[in-house]
Formats: sequence, C-alpha cells, structure tokens
Amino acid sequence: MISPEAGAIRTSEVCRHHTMGTSLIRAVDGISFSAQGGEFIALLGSSGSGKSSLLNLIAGLDRPTSGDVQVDGRSLAELSSEELARYRRHSVGIVFQAFNLVPSMTVAENVELPLRLAETERSERAGRVREALDRVGLSQRLEHRPGELSGGEQQRVALARALVNSPRILLADEPTGNLDSHTGIEIMERIHDCNQSLGMTVLLVTHERALAERFAHRMLFLADGKLMADQRNPAYNVSGEGQ
Repeated sequence: MISPEAGAIRTSEVCRHHTMGTSLIRAVDGISFSAQGGEFIALLGSSGSGKSSLLNLIAGLDRPTSGDVQVDGRSLAELSSEELARYRRHSVGIVFQAFNLVPSMTVAENVELPLRLAETERSERAGRVREALDRVGLSQRLEHRPGELSGGEQQRVALARALVNSPRILLADEPTGNLDSHTGIEIMERIHDCNQSLGMTVLLVTHERALAERFAHRMLFLADGKLMADQRNPAYNVSGEGQ
C-alpha cells in the first residue's frame, strides 16, 4: 500500500507553448490544479484541448515553457536529468491508448522491462512480474506474445507493465480508445482497483464523460489549453463507484 501522503500533484500556472512556423501553439496555457494522494481525476476535453500535453508534463516526459509542476512538494523543474529519469522509472506508471508492447517479447518480458531499466535485482523480477500480472488477471499468459492476445489482454499487459515498479501515480492517456465498450469498462475497473486498493493517484485522460462519471472523484474540463472547470463528481459515491 502506498503512503497516503504520496502521489500529491500540484501545477501552478503551467504552460507548454510550441512554435509552428509563425504561429504560437498554446498546448497548455496557464493551468493550475492540485490532486491529493490517492485521488482519481479525469481530464476531459476535445482533441487539442491540452489533456495529453498536461499529462506529459506531469509524467516528466516534457518540460513546461513556464509555470511549475510539483509532485510530493518537489518541483520537477528542479530535478536533474538523472533525477527526472529516476522519477519516471519509480514514481509514475503510464498507460497509453496504443499498447506499445514489444511484439518479439513474451508477456513476462514486456512487463519486466521497467524493472530492467530501474536496475532491479534479477532475483526480485520474476515475483514482481507475476504479482503485476496477477493484479490484471493475466498470470496464466506469461509466455505468450502480444500477437497471441486480444486487444483487451494487450492493454492489461500494458497496465501490468505500468504497475510493476509500484508507482505512486498512474497516468492513463485514453486507455480505452482502441477497445470496445465492454472491454474498456474491464480495463477501467482494473485501474479503479489500483486506485482503491493500492492508494495510487490516478489521472485519466478521456473524452468519454460516462467513464469519468463512473470512476473519477473529480473531473477537470479543458479547452484550448486552459482549465475551464474543476468539478467534484456528483455521480461518485462513497462505495467507490459512480451511479
């Protein structure tokens, strides 16, 4: 179980601007919000609203043009490249719309990759891989390759890979985008379980309001790189699931 203090996120007037020819693209334009450790927050908005760009800043995959991103009270801008890499390896798990599995590797090898990058002791790896795959219900598929799995199973492998280093923050960028609705709900239930049973902070990028209302504590609405509304989810109840 993750410490209840871990996984707190705070952005302060954070911006990410790009220059394209003579145009200035304001992908993220002065967004401020905070998330307590263990919260489940959905980022909603149309394509181009800044959802994924904001997630990339929190993941440490991109640096802001201005403003600040803090995790557990520490500014990511103050981290060296080595410290930022360590943050990405140990503190953050990321699930994308594309499964991003290595086709030539087995399920176990794909899930083990973050442990190799983190230089985890070889003797620990097998147990942690199996534990992560148990959590997503795929421990019986260790030796299969991605091409032998359904889309939903591949996304579950990708989720196990994101969980294997026991991150305190899980970032999910349209994780159901390539799945049918039934399979998408199954994936969301797995992510919801990580939030509830492990205490992980979850940030979900989605354009599906129904998913957000079913699983998230709060919903942030973005448009043109700006935060338009920050709403407590009225449909979410204390039993841990939306109506």
